[in-house]
Amino acid sequence: MDWQTVLASRSGRMKASEIRELLKLLDRPEVLSFAGGIPDPALFPADAFRSAMAEALSGPAAGAALQYSVSEGHRPLRDWLAGRMVALGIPCDADNILITSGSQQALDYLGKLLLDPGDTMLLAWPTYLGALGAFNAYEPRFDRFDPTGNRPASDYTEAAGGRVKALYLTPDFANPTGETLTRAQREAALDLADALNIAVIEDAAYQVLRYDGDPVPPVLALEIARKGGIEDCRTLYCGSFSKSLSPGLRVGWICAAKPVISRLVLMKQAADLHSPTLNQIATDRVARAEFDAHTARIRAAYRARRDAMLAALSRYMPAGVRWTRPEGGMFVWLTLPDGLDGADLLARSLATEKVAFVPGRAFFADGSNGNTLRLSFSCADEAMIDEGMKRLGRLLRSA
Repeated sequence: MDWQTVLASRSGRMKASEIRELLKLLDRPEVLSFAGGIPDPALFPADAFRSAMAEALSGPAAGAALQYSVSEGHRPLRDWLAGRMVALGIPCDADNILITSGSQQALDYLGKLLLDPGDTMLLAWPTYLGALGAFNAYEPRFDRFDPTGNRPASDYTEAAGGRVKALYLTPDFANPTGETLTRAQREAALDLADALNIAVIEDAAYQVLRYDGDPVPPVLALEIARKGGIEDCRTLYCGSFSKSLSPGLRVGWICAAKPVISRLVLMKQAADLHSPTLNQIATDRVARAEFDAHTARIRAAYRARRDAMLAALSRYMPAGVRWTRPEGGMFVWLTLPDGLDGADLLARSLATEKVAFVPGRAFFADGSNGNTLRLSFSCADEAMIDEGMKRLGRLLRSA
C-alpha cells in the first residue's frame, strides 16, 4: 500500500513535537533535563485523588462513574468551574463551559471550528509549540501579533493574503518565554480583534502559577467589562487542571458564549463523545476539597525554583546571553548571541555537558530565531539547577 496516495494533504503538515521527543531524555539518569515543561509529580495531590476515586467507585454511584456521560461534561465540575470563572471576573454559568481532554484538545477543537485552509491565525512570536501543532493541521497561515498595539489592523489584513480569523494568546507566564501581557497589551489585543472582527483564543494554562506582582484580569474579563456579558464576547477562554492538580487525568475546559459552546459540543460528540467520567468526578471532588490550598503549596515550591534558576543564570552565564525574568509559570527564555544555534548547542550539550533544554526555533512559526532556547525549572531542585546552569554556562562560553 502506498499510503501517500490516500493521505489527506494536511497530514504533510504534521511534525513531531520536539518537546515530546526530548521528554524521552528523562529516562536517562546522566542527563540534567530542563526540557520538559511538566509539573513535578512529587507535588501531585495523589492521596486526595486516591480517596476521590475510591469514593466515586463506591456504592450506587460507581455505575455512573464508569458509564457514558454527557458531552458537555460532568455538571458538578462545570458548576464549580463557573464559580471559579466568576471569581476571575468572568460571570457565567455551567452552560458556558465545555469539559475537554486537556486544554490541548480545546486548541485542536478551536482550530477546527475557526480555520479554513489559507486563513490567517495571529500569534505571539515565539508561541506555544503545541498550539502551532494543533492549528497547523487546519492549514492556516501564521502572522506575528504585535502586543504594543502599534501595528494597524489594515497591516494584518494586507500581510495575511487570506482572511484573518483568530488571535491566539497566552497572557500569563507564556510558554515558552514566561512573559506576561500587561493590562494595556490585553486591551490592545481586544481593540485589534474588534477592528478585524476575529476571535480571541485565551490560553490560561498557567494563570494560577503567579509568584510575584499583581494579577492582571483575564482577557475575557476585560472584554466582559467592555461589553456587559459573556454572550457578547469574542474571547474563548481555555483552562486546564494540568498545571494545578494533574496533567495525566487530562481535564481542561473552554469557557465562552453559549452559541460557540453548542458548536464545540457537536465536535466533542463526533470526536470522543465525552472526556472520561471518572476523571471528571475525581477532579471535581479534589478541586472542591483543596484547590486553593494545593495551588498555594505548588506556587511556593515553584517560586523557590524560579528564584534559584534566575540566581544561577546570573552567576554562570557569559556576557551576551539575555534571559526573561518571569513573574510565574515554569519557564525562562534565553536569547544567545547571533550566530549560535540552539539545536546545535543541544547536540553538543548532550554529548559533553549532559544538560537538556528545548531549542527555541521550534516555537517560531517561520522557524526563525535559532539563537534562543527554553529552560524549565519545574522539576529541578536547587542543587540540580545550580549544577545545570554551571554546565550550560561552560558550554556557552566554549561556543
